[in-house]
Amino acid sequence: MKLRFLGGAGTVTGSRYLLSDERHRLLVDCGMYQGVKTLRRRNWARFPVDPSSVDAVVLTHAHIDHSGYLPALVKNGFKGKIYCTKATHELCRVLLPDAGFLQEEDAKYAFRKKFSKHEKPEPLFTEKDAWEALKHFESLHYHEAFEPVKGFEVQFTPAGHILGSSCVHVTHSSSARSVVFSGDVGRQNDIIMRPPEPINHADVLVCESTYGNRVHGESNPEAELADIITKTAGRGGIVLMPAFAVGRAQMLLYVVHKLMGEGKIPKLPVYLNSPMAIKATEIFCRHHKEHKLSGADCELIDDKTEFVRTVEASIELDAVRYPCIIISASGMASGGRVLHHLKSLLPNYRNSVVFAGFQAPGTRGDALVNGADKVKIHGEYWPVKAEIYSLDSMSAHGDYKEILNWLEQGSLKPQKVYITHGEMVASDTMRKHIAETFGWDAEVPELFEEVEI
Repeated sequence: MKLRFLGGAGTVTGSRYLLSDERHRLLVDCGMYQGVKTLRRRNWARFPVDPSSVDAVVLTHAHIDHSGYLPALVKNGFKGKIYCTKATHELCRVLLPDAGFLQEEDAKYAFRKKFSKHEKPEPLFTEKDAWEALKHFESLHYHEAFEPVKGFEVQFTPAGHILGSSCVHVTHSSSARSVVFSGDVGRQNDIIMRPPEPINHADVLVCESTYGNRVHGESNPEAELADIITKTAGRGGIVLMPAFAVGRAQMLLYVVHKLMGEGKIPKLPVYLNSPMAIKATEIFCRHHKEHKLSGADCELIDDKTEFVRTVEASIELDAVRYPCIIISASGMASGGRVLHHLKSLLPNYRNSVVFAGFQAPGTRGDALVNGADKVKIHGEYWPVKAEIYSLDSMSAHGDYKEILNWLEQGSLKPQKVYITHGEMVASDTMRKHIAETFGWDAEVPELFEEVEI
């Protein structure tokens, strides 16, 4: 069995790993690249292997940097099945068509405003392409063994990152070798998600390193958020929270309503302005047995939140000038309705923008949390007068100490560890932590490198 790193190497995006033997090819994750332009350009490059030669795909979870290239893969010739957990399937039915729709809209907007260098900007894939890809999906329960291609036995275990997220365990029958892909590893004490399940065996481990060189702060994120909201409302401002539609949006809604119920922040209108996040919230509530929130908590979110479903309602919300809380996608301010809110709110010192998750280098979110005095949106520069906050402790990724703690919980003793899904410094630091803590042979692979399992 061989493993080739087709993405997620040297960067925190574009996860794609190819397992193969003499007869079959199995792709683990098929993500889009996000962030800086040089990375985004990779989405338009020819896929490193012929899509029609891939027999099946297995997903760790639904986030676009792990699933977002699937419509393009199918469009370019992939004919096999795509396997994932039940909740991941439901979320992909929301995220992938929405991603296609947004790409179509962005292409139209770029054409209309003439800020693209291309005469007629085209989307990478369309909403129709996404629905076509979803016909290939097949979902399973955690711990349910299956054989996506002959000779490769797979099962999912909970990774605690978002709803439906999993570690992918692959055993190759002819060589009796096993490899586990961590996917994105959740927190040990997340506000809404349960901790990742320990791993007990793998000959080879492929481990993420988003926070490989950092530790989340010890501060109380709820207290920080309460202070930000109270101060902003006190000066007549609006609190905008760019949030990942899956996971962060639901966590923020829960915390905001909890703080209001406890009297720690003023009672303000709360708007969720993202069709994708609205649908994801509905799925989140249906699967409440897979996370910490009760049915009553989910009902509170549903009852007390104003869901902004239409474009017309979004435009009206953009004109609001009274104190309120707006949660909108995307989480790194890389696209979607949040961009229109940023254009409206950034130039006013009364407002606050709160980021509650990892900001990939090159994204607007990264620029804003690092002190940019202006940002480019839809071809124009907008001044940054609003207060910008980064609540890193609300991230859905375990930091390096939490990942080490998780690895220590099982009886894992891999012969080799490959560190992926992190910026270069983060990945190499994670490599050192693992080698020094456990004595395991750890390595950071190069993009397109192929290794024997």
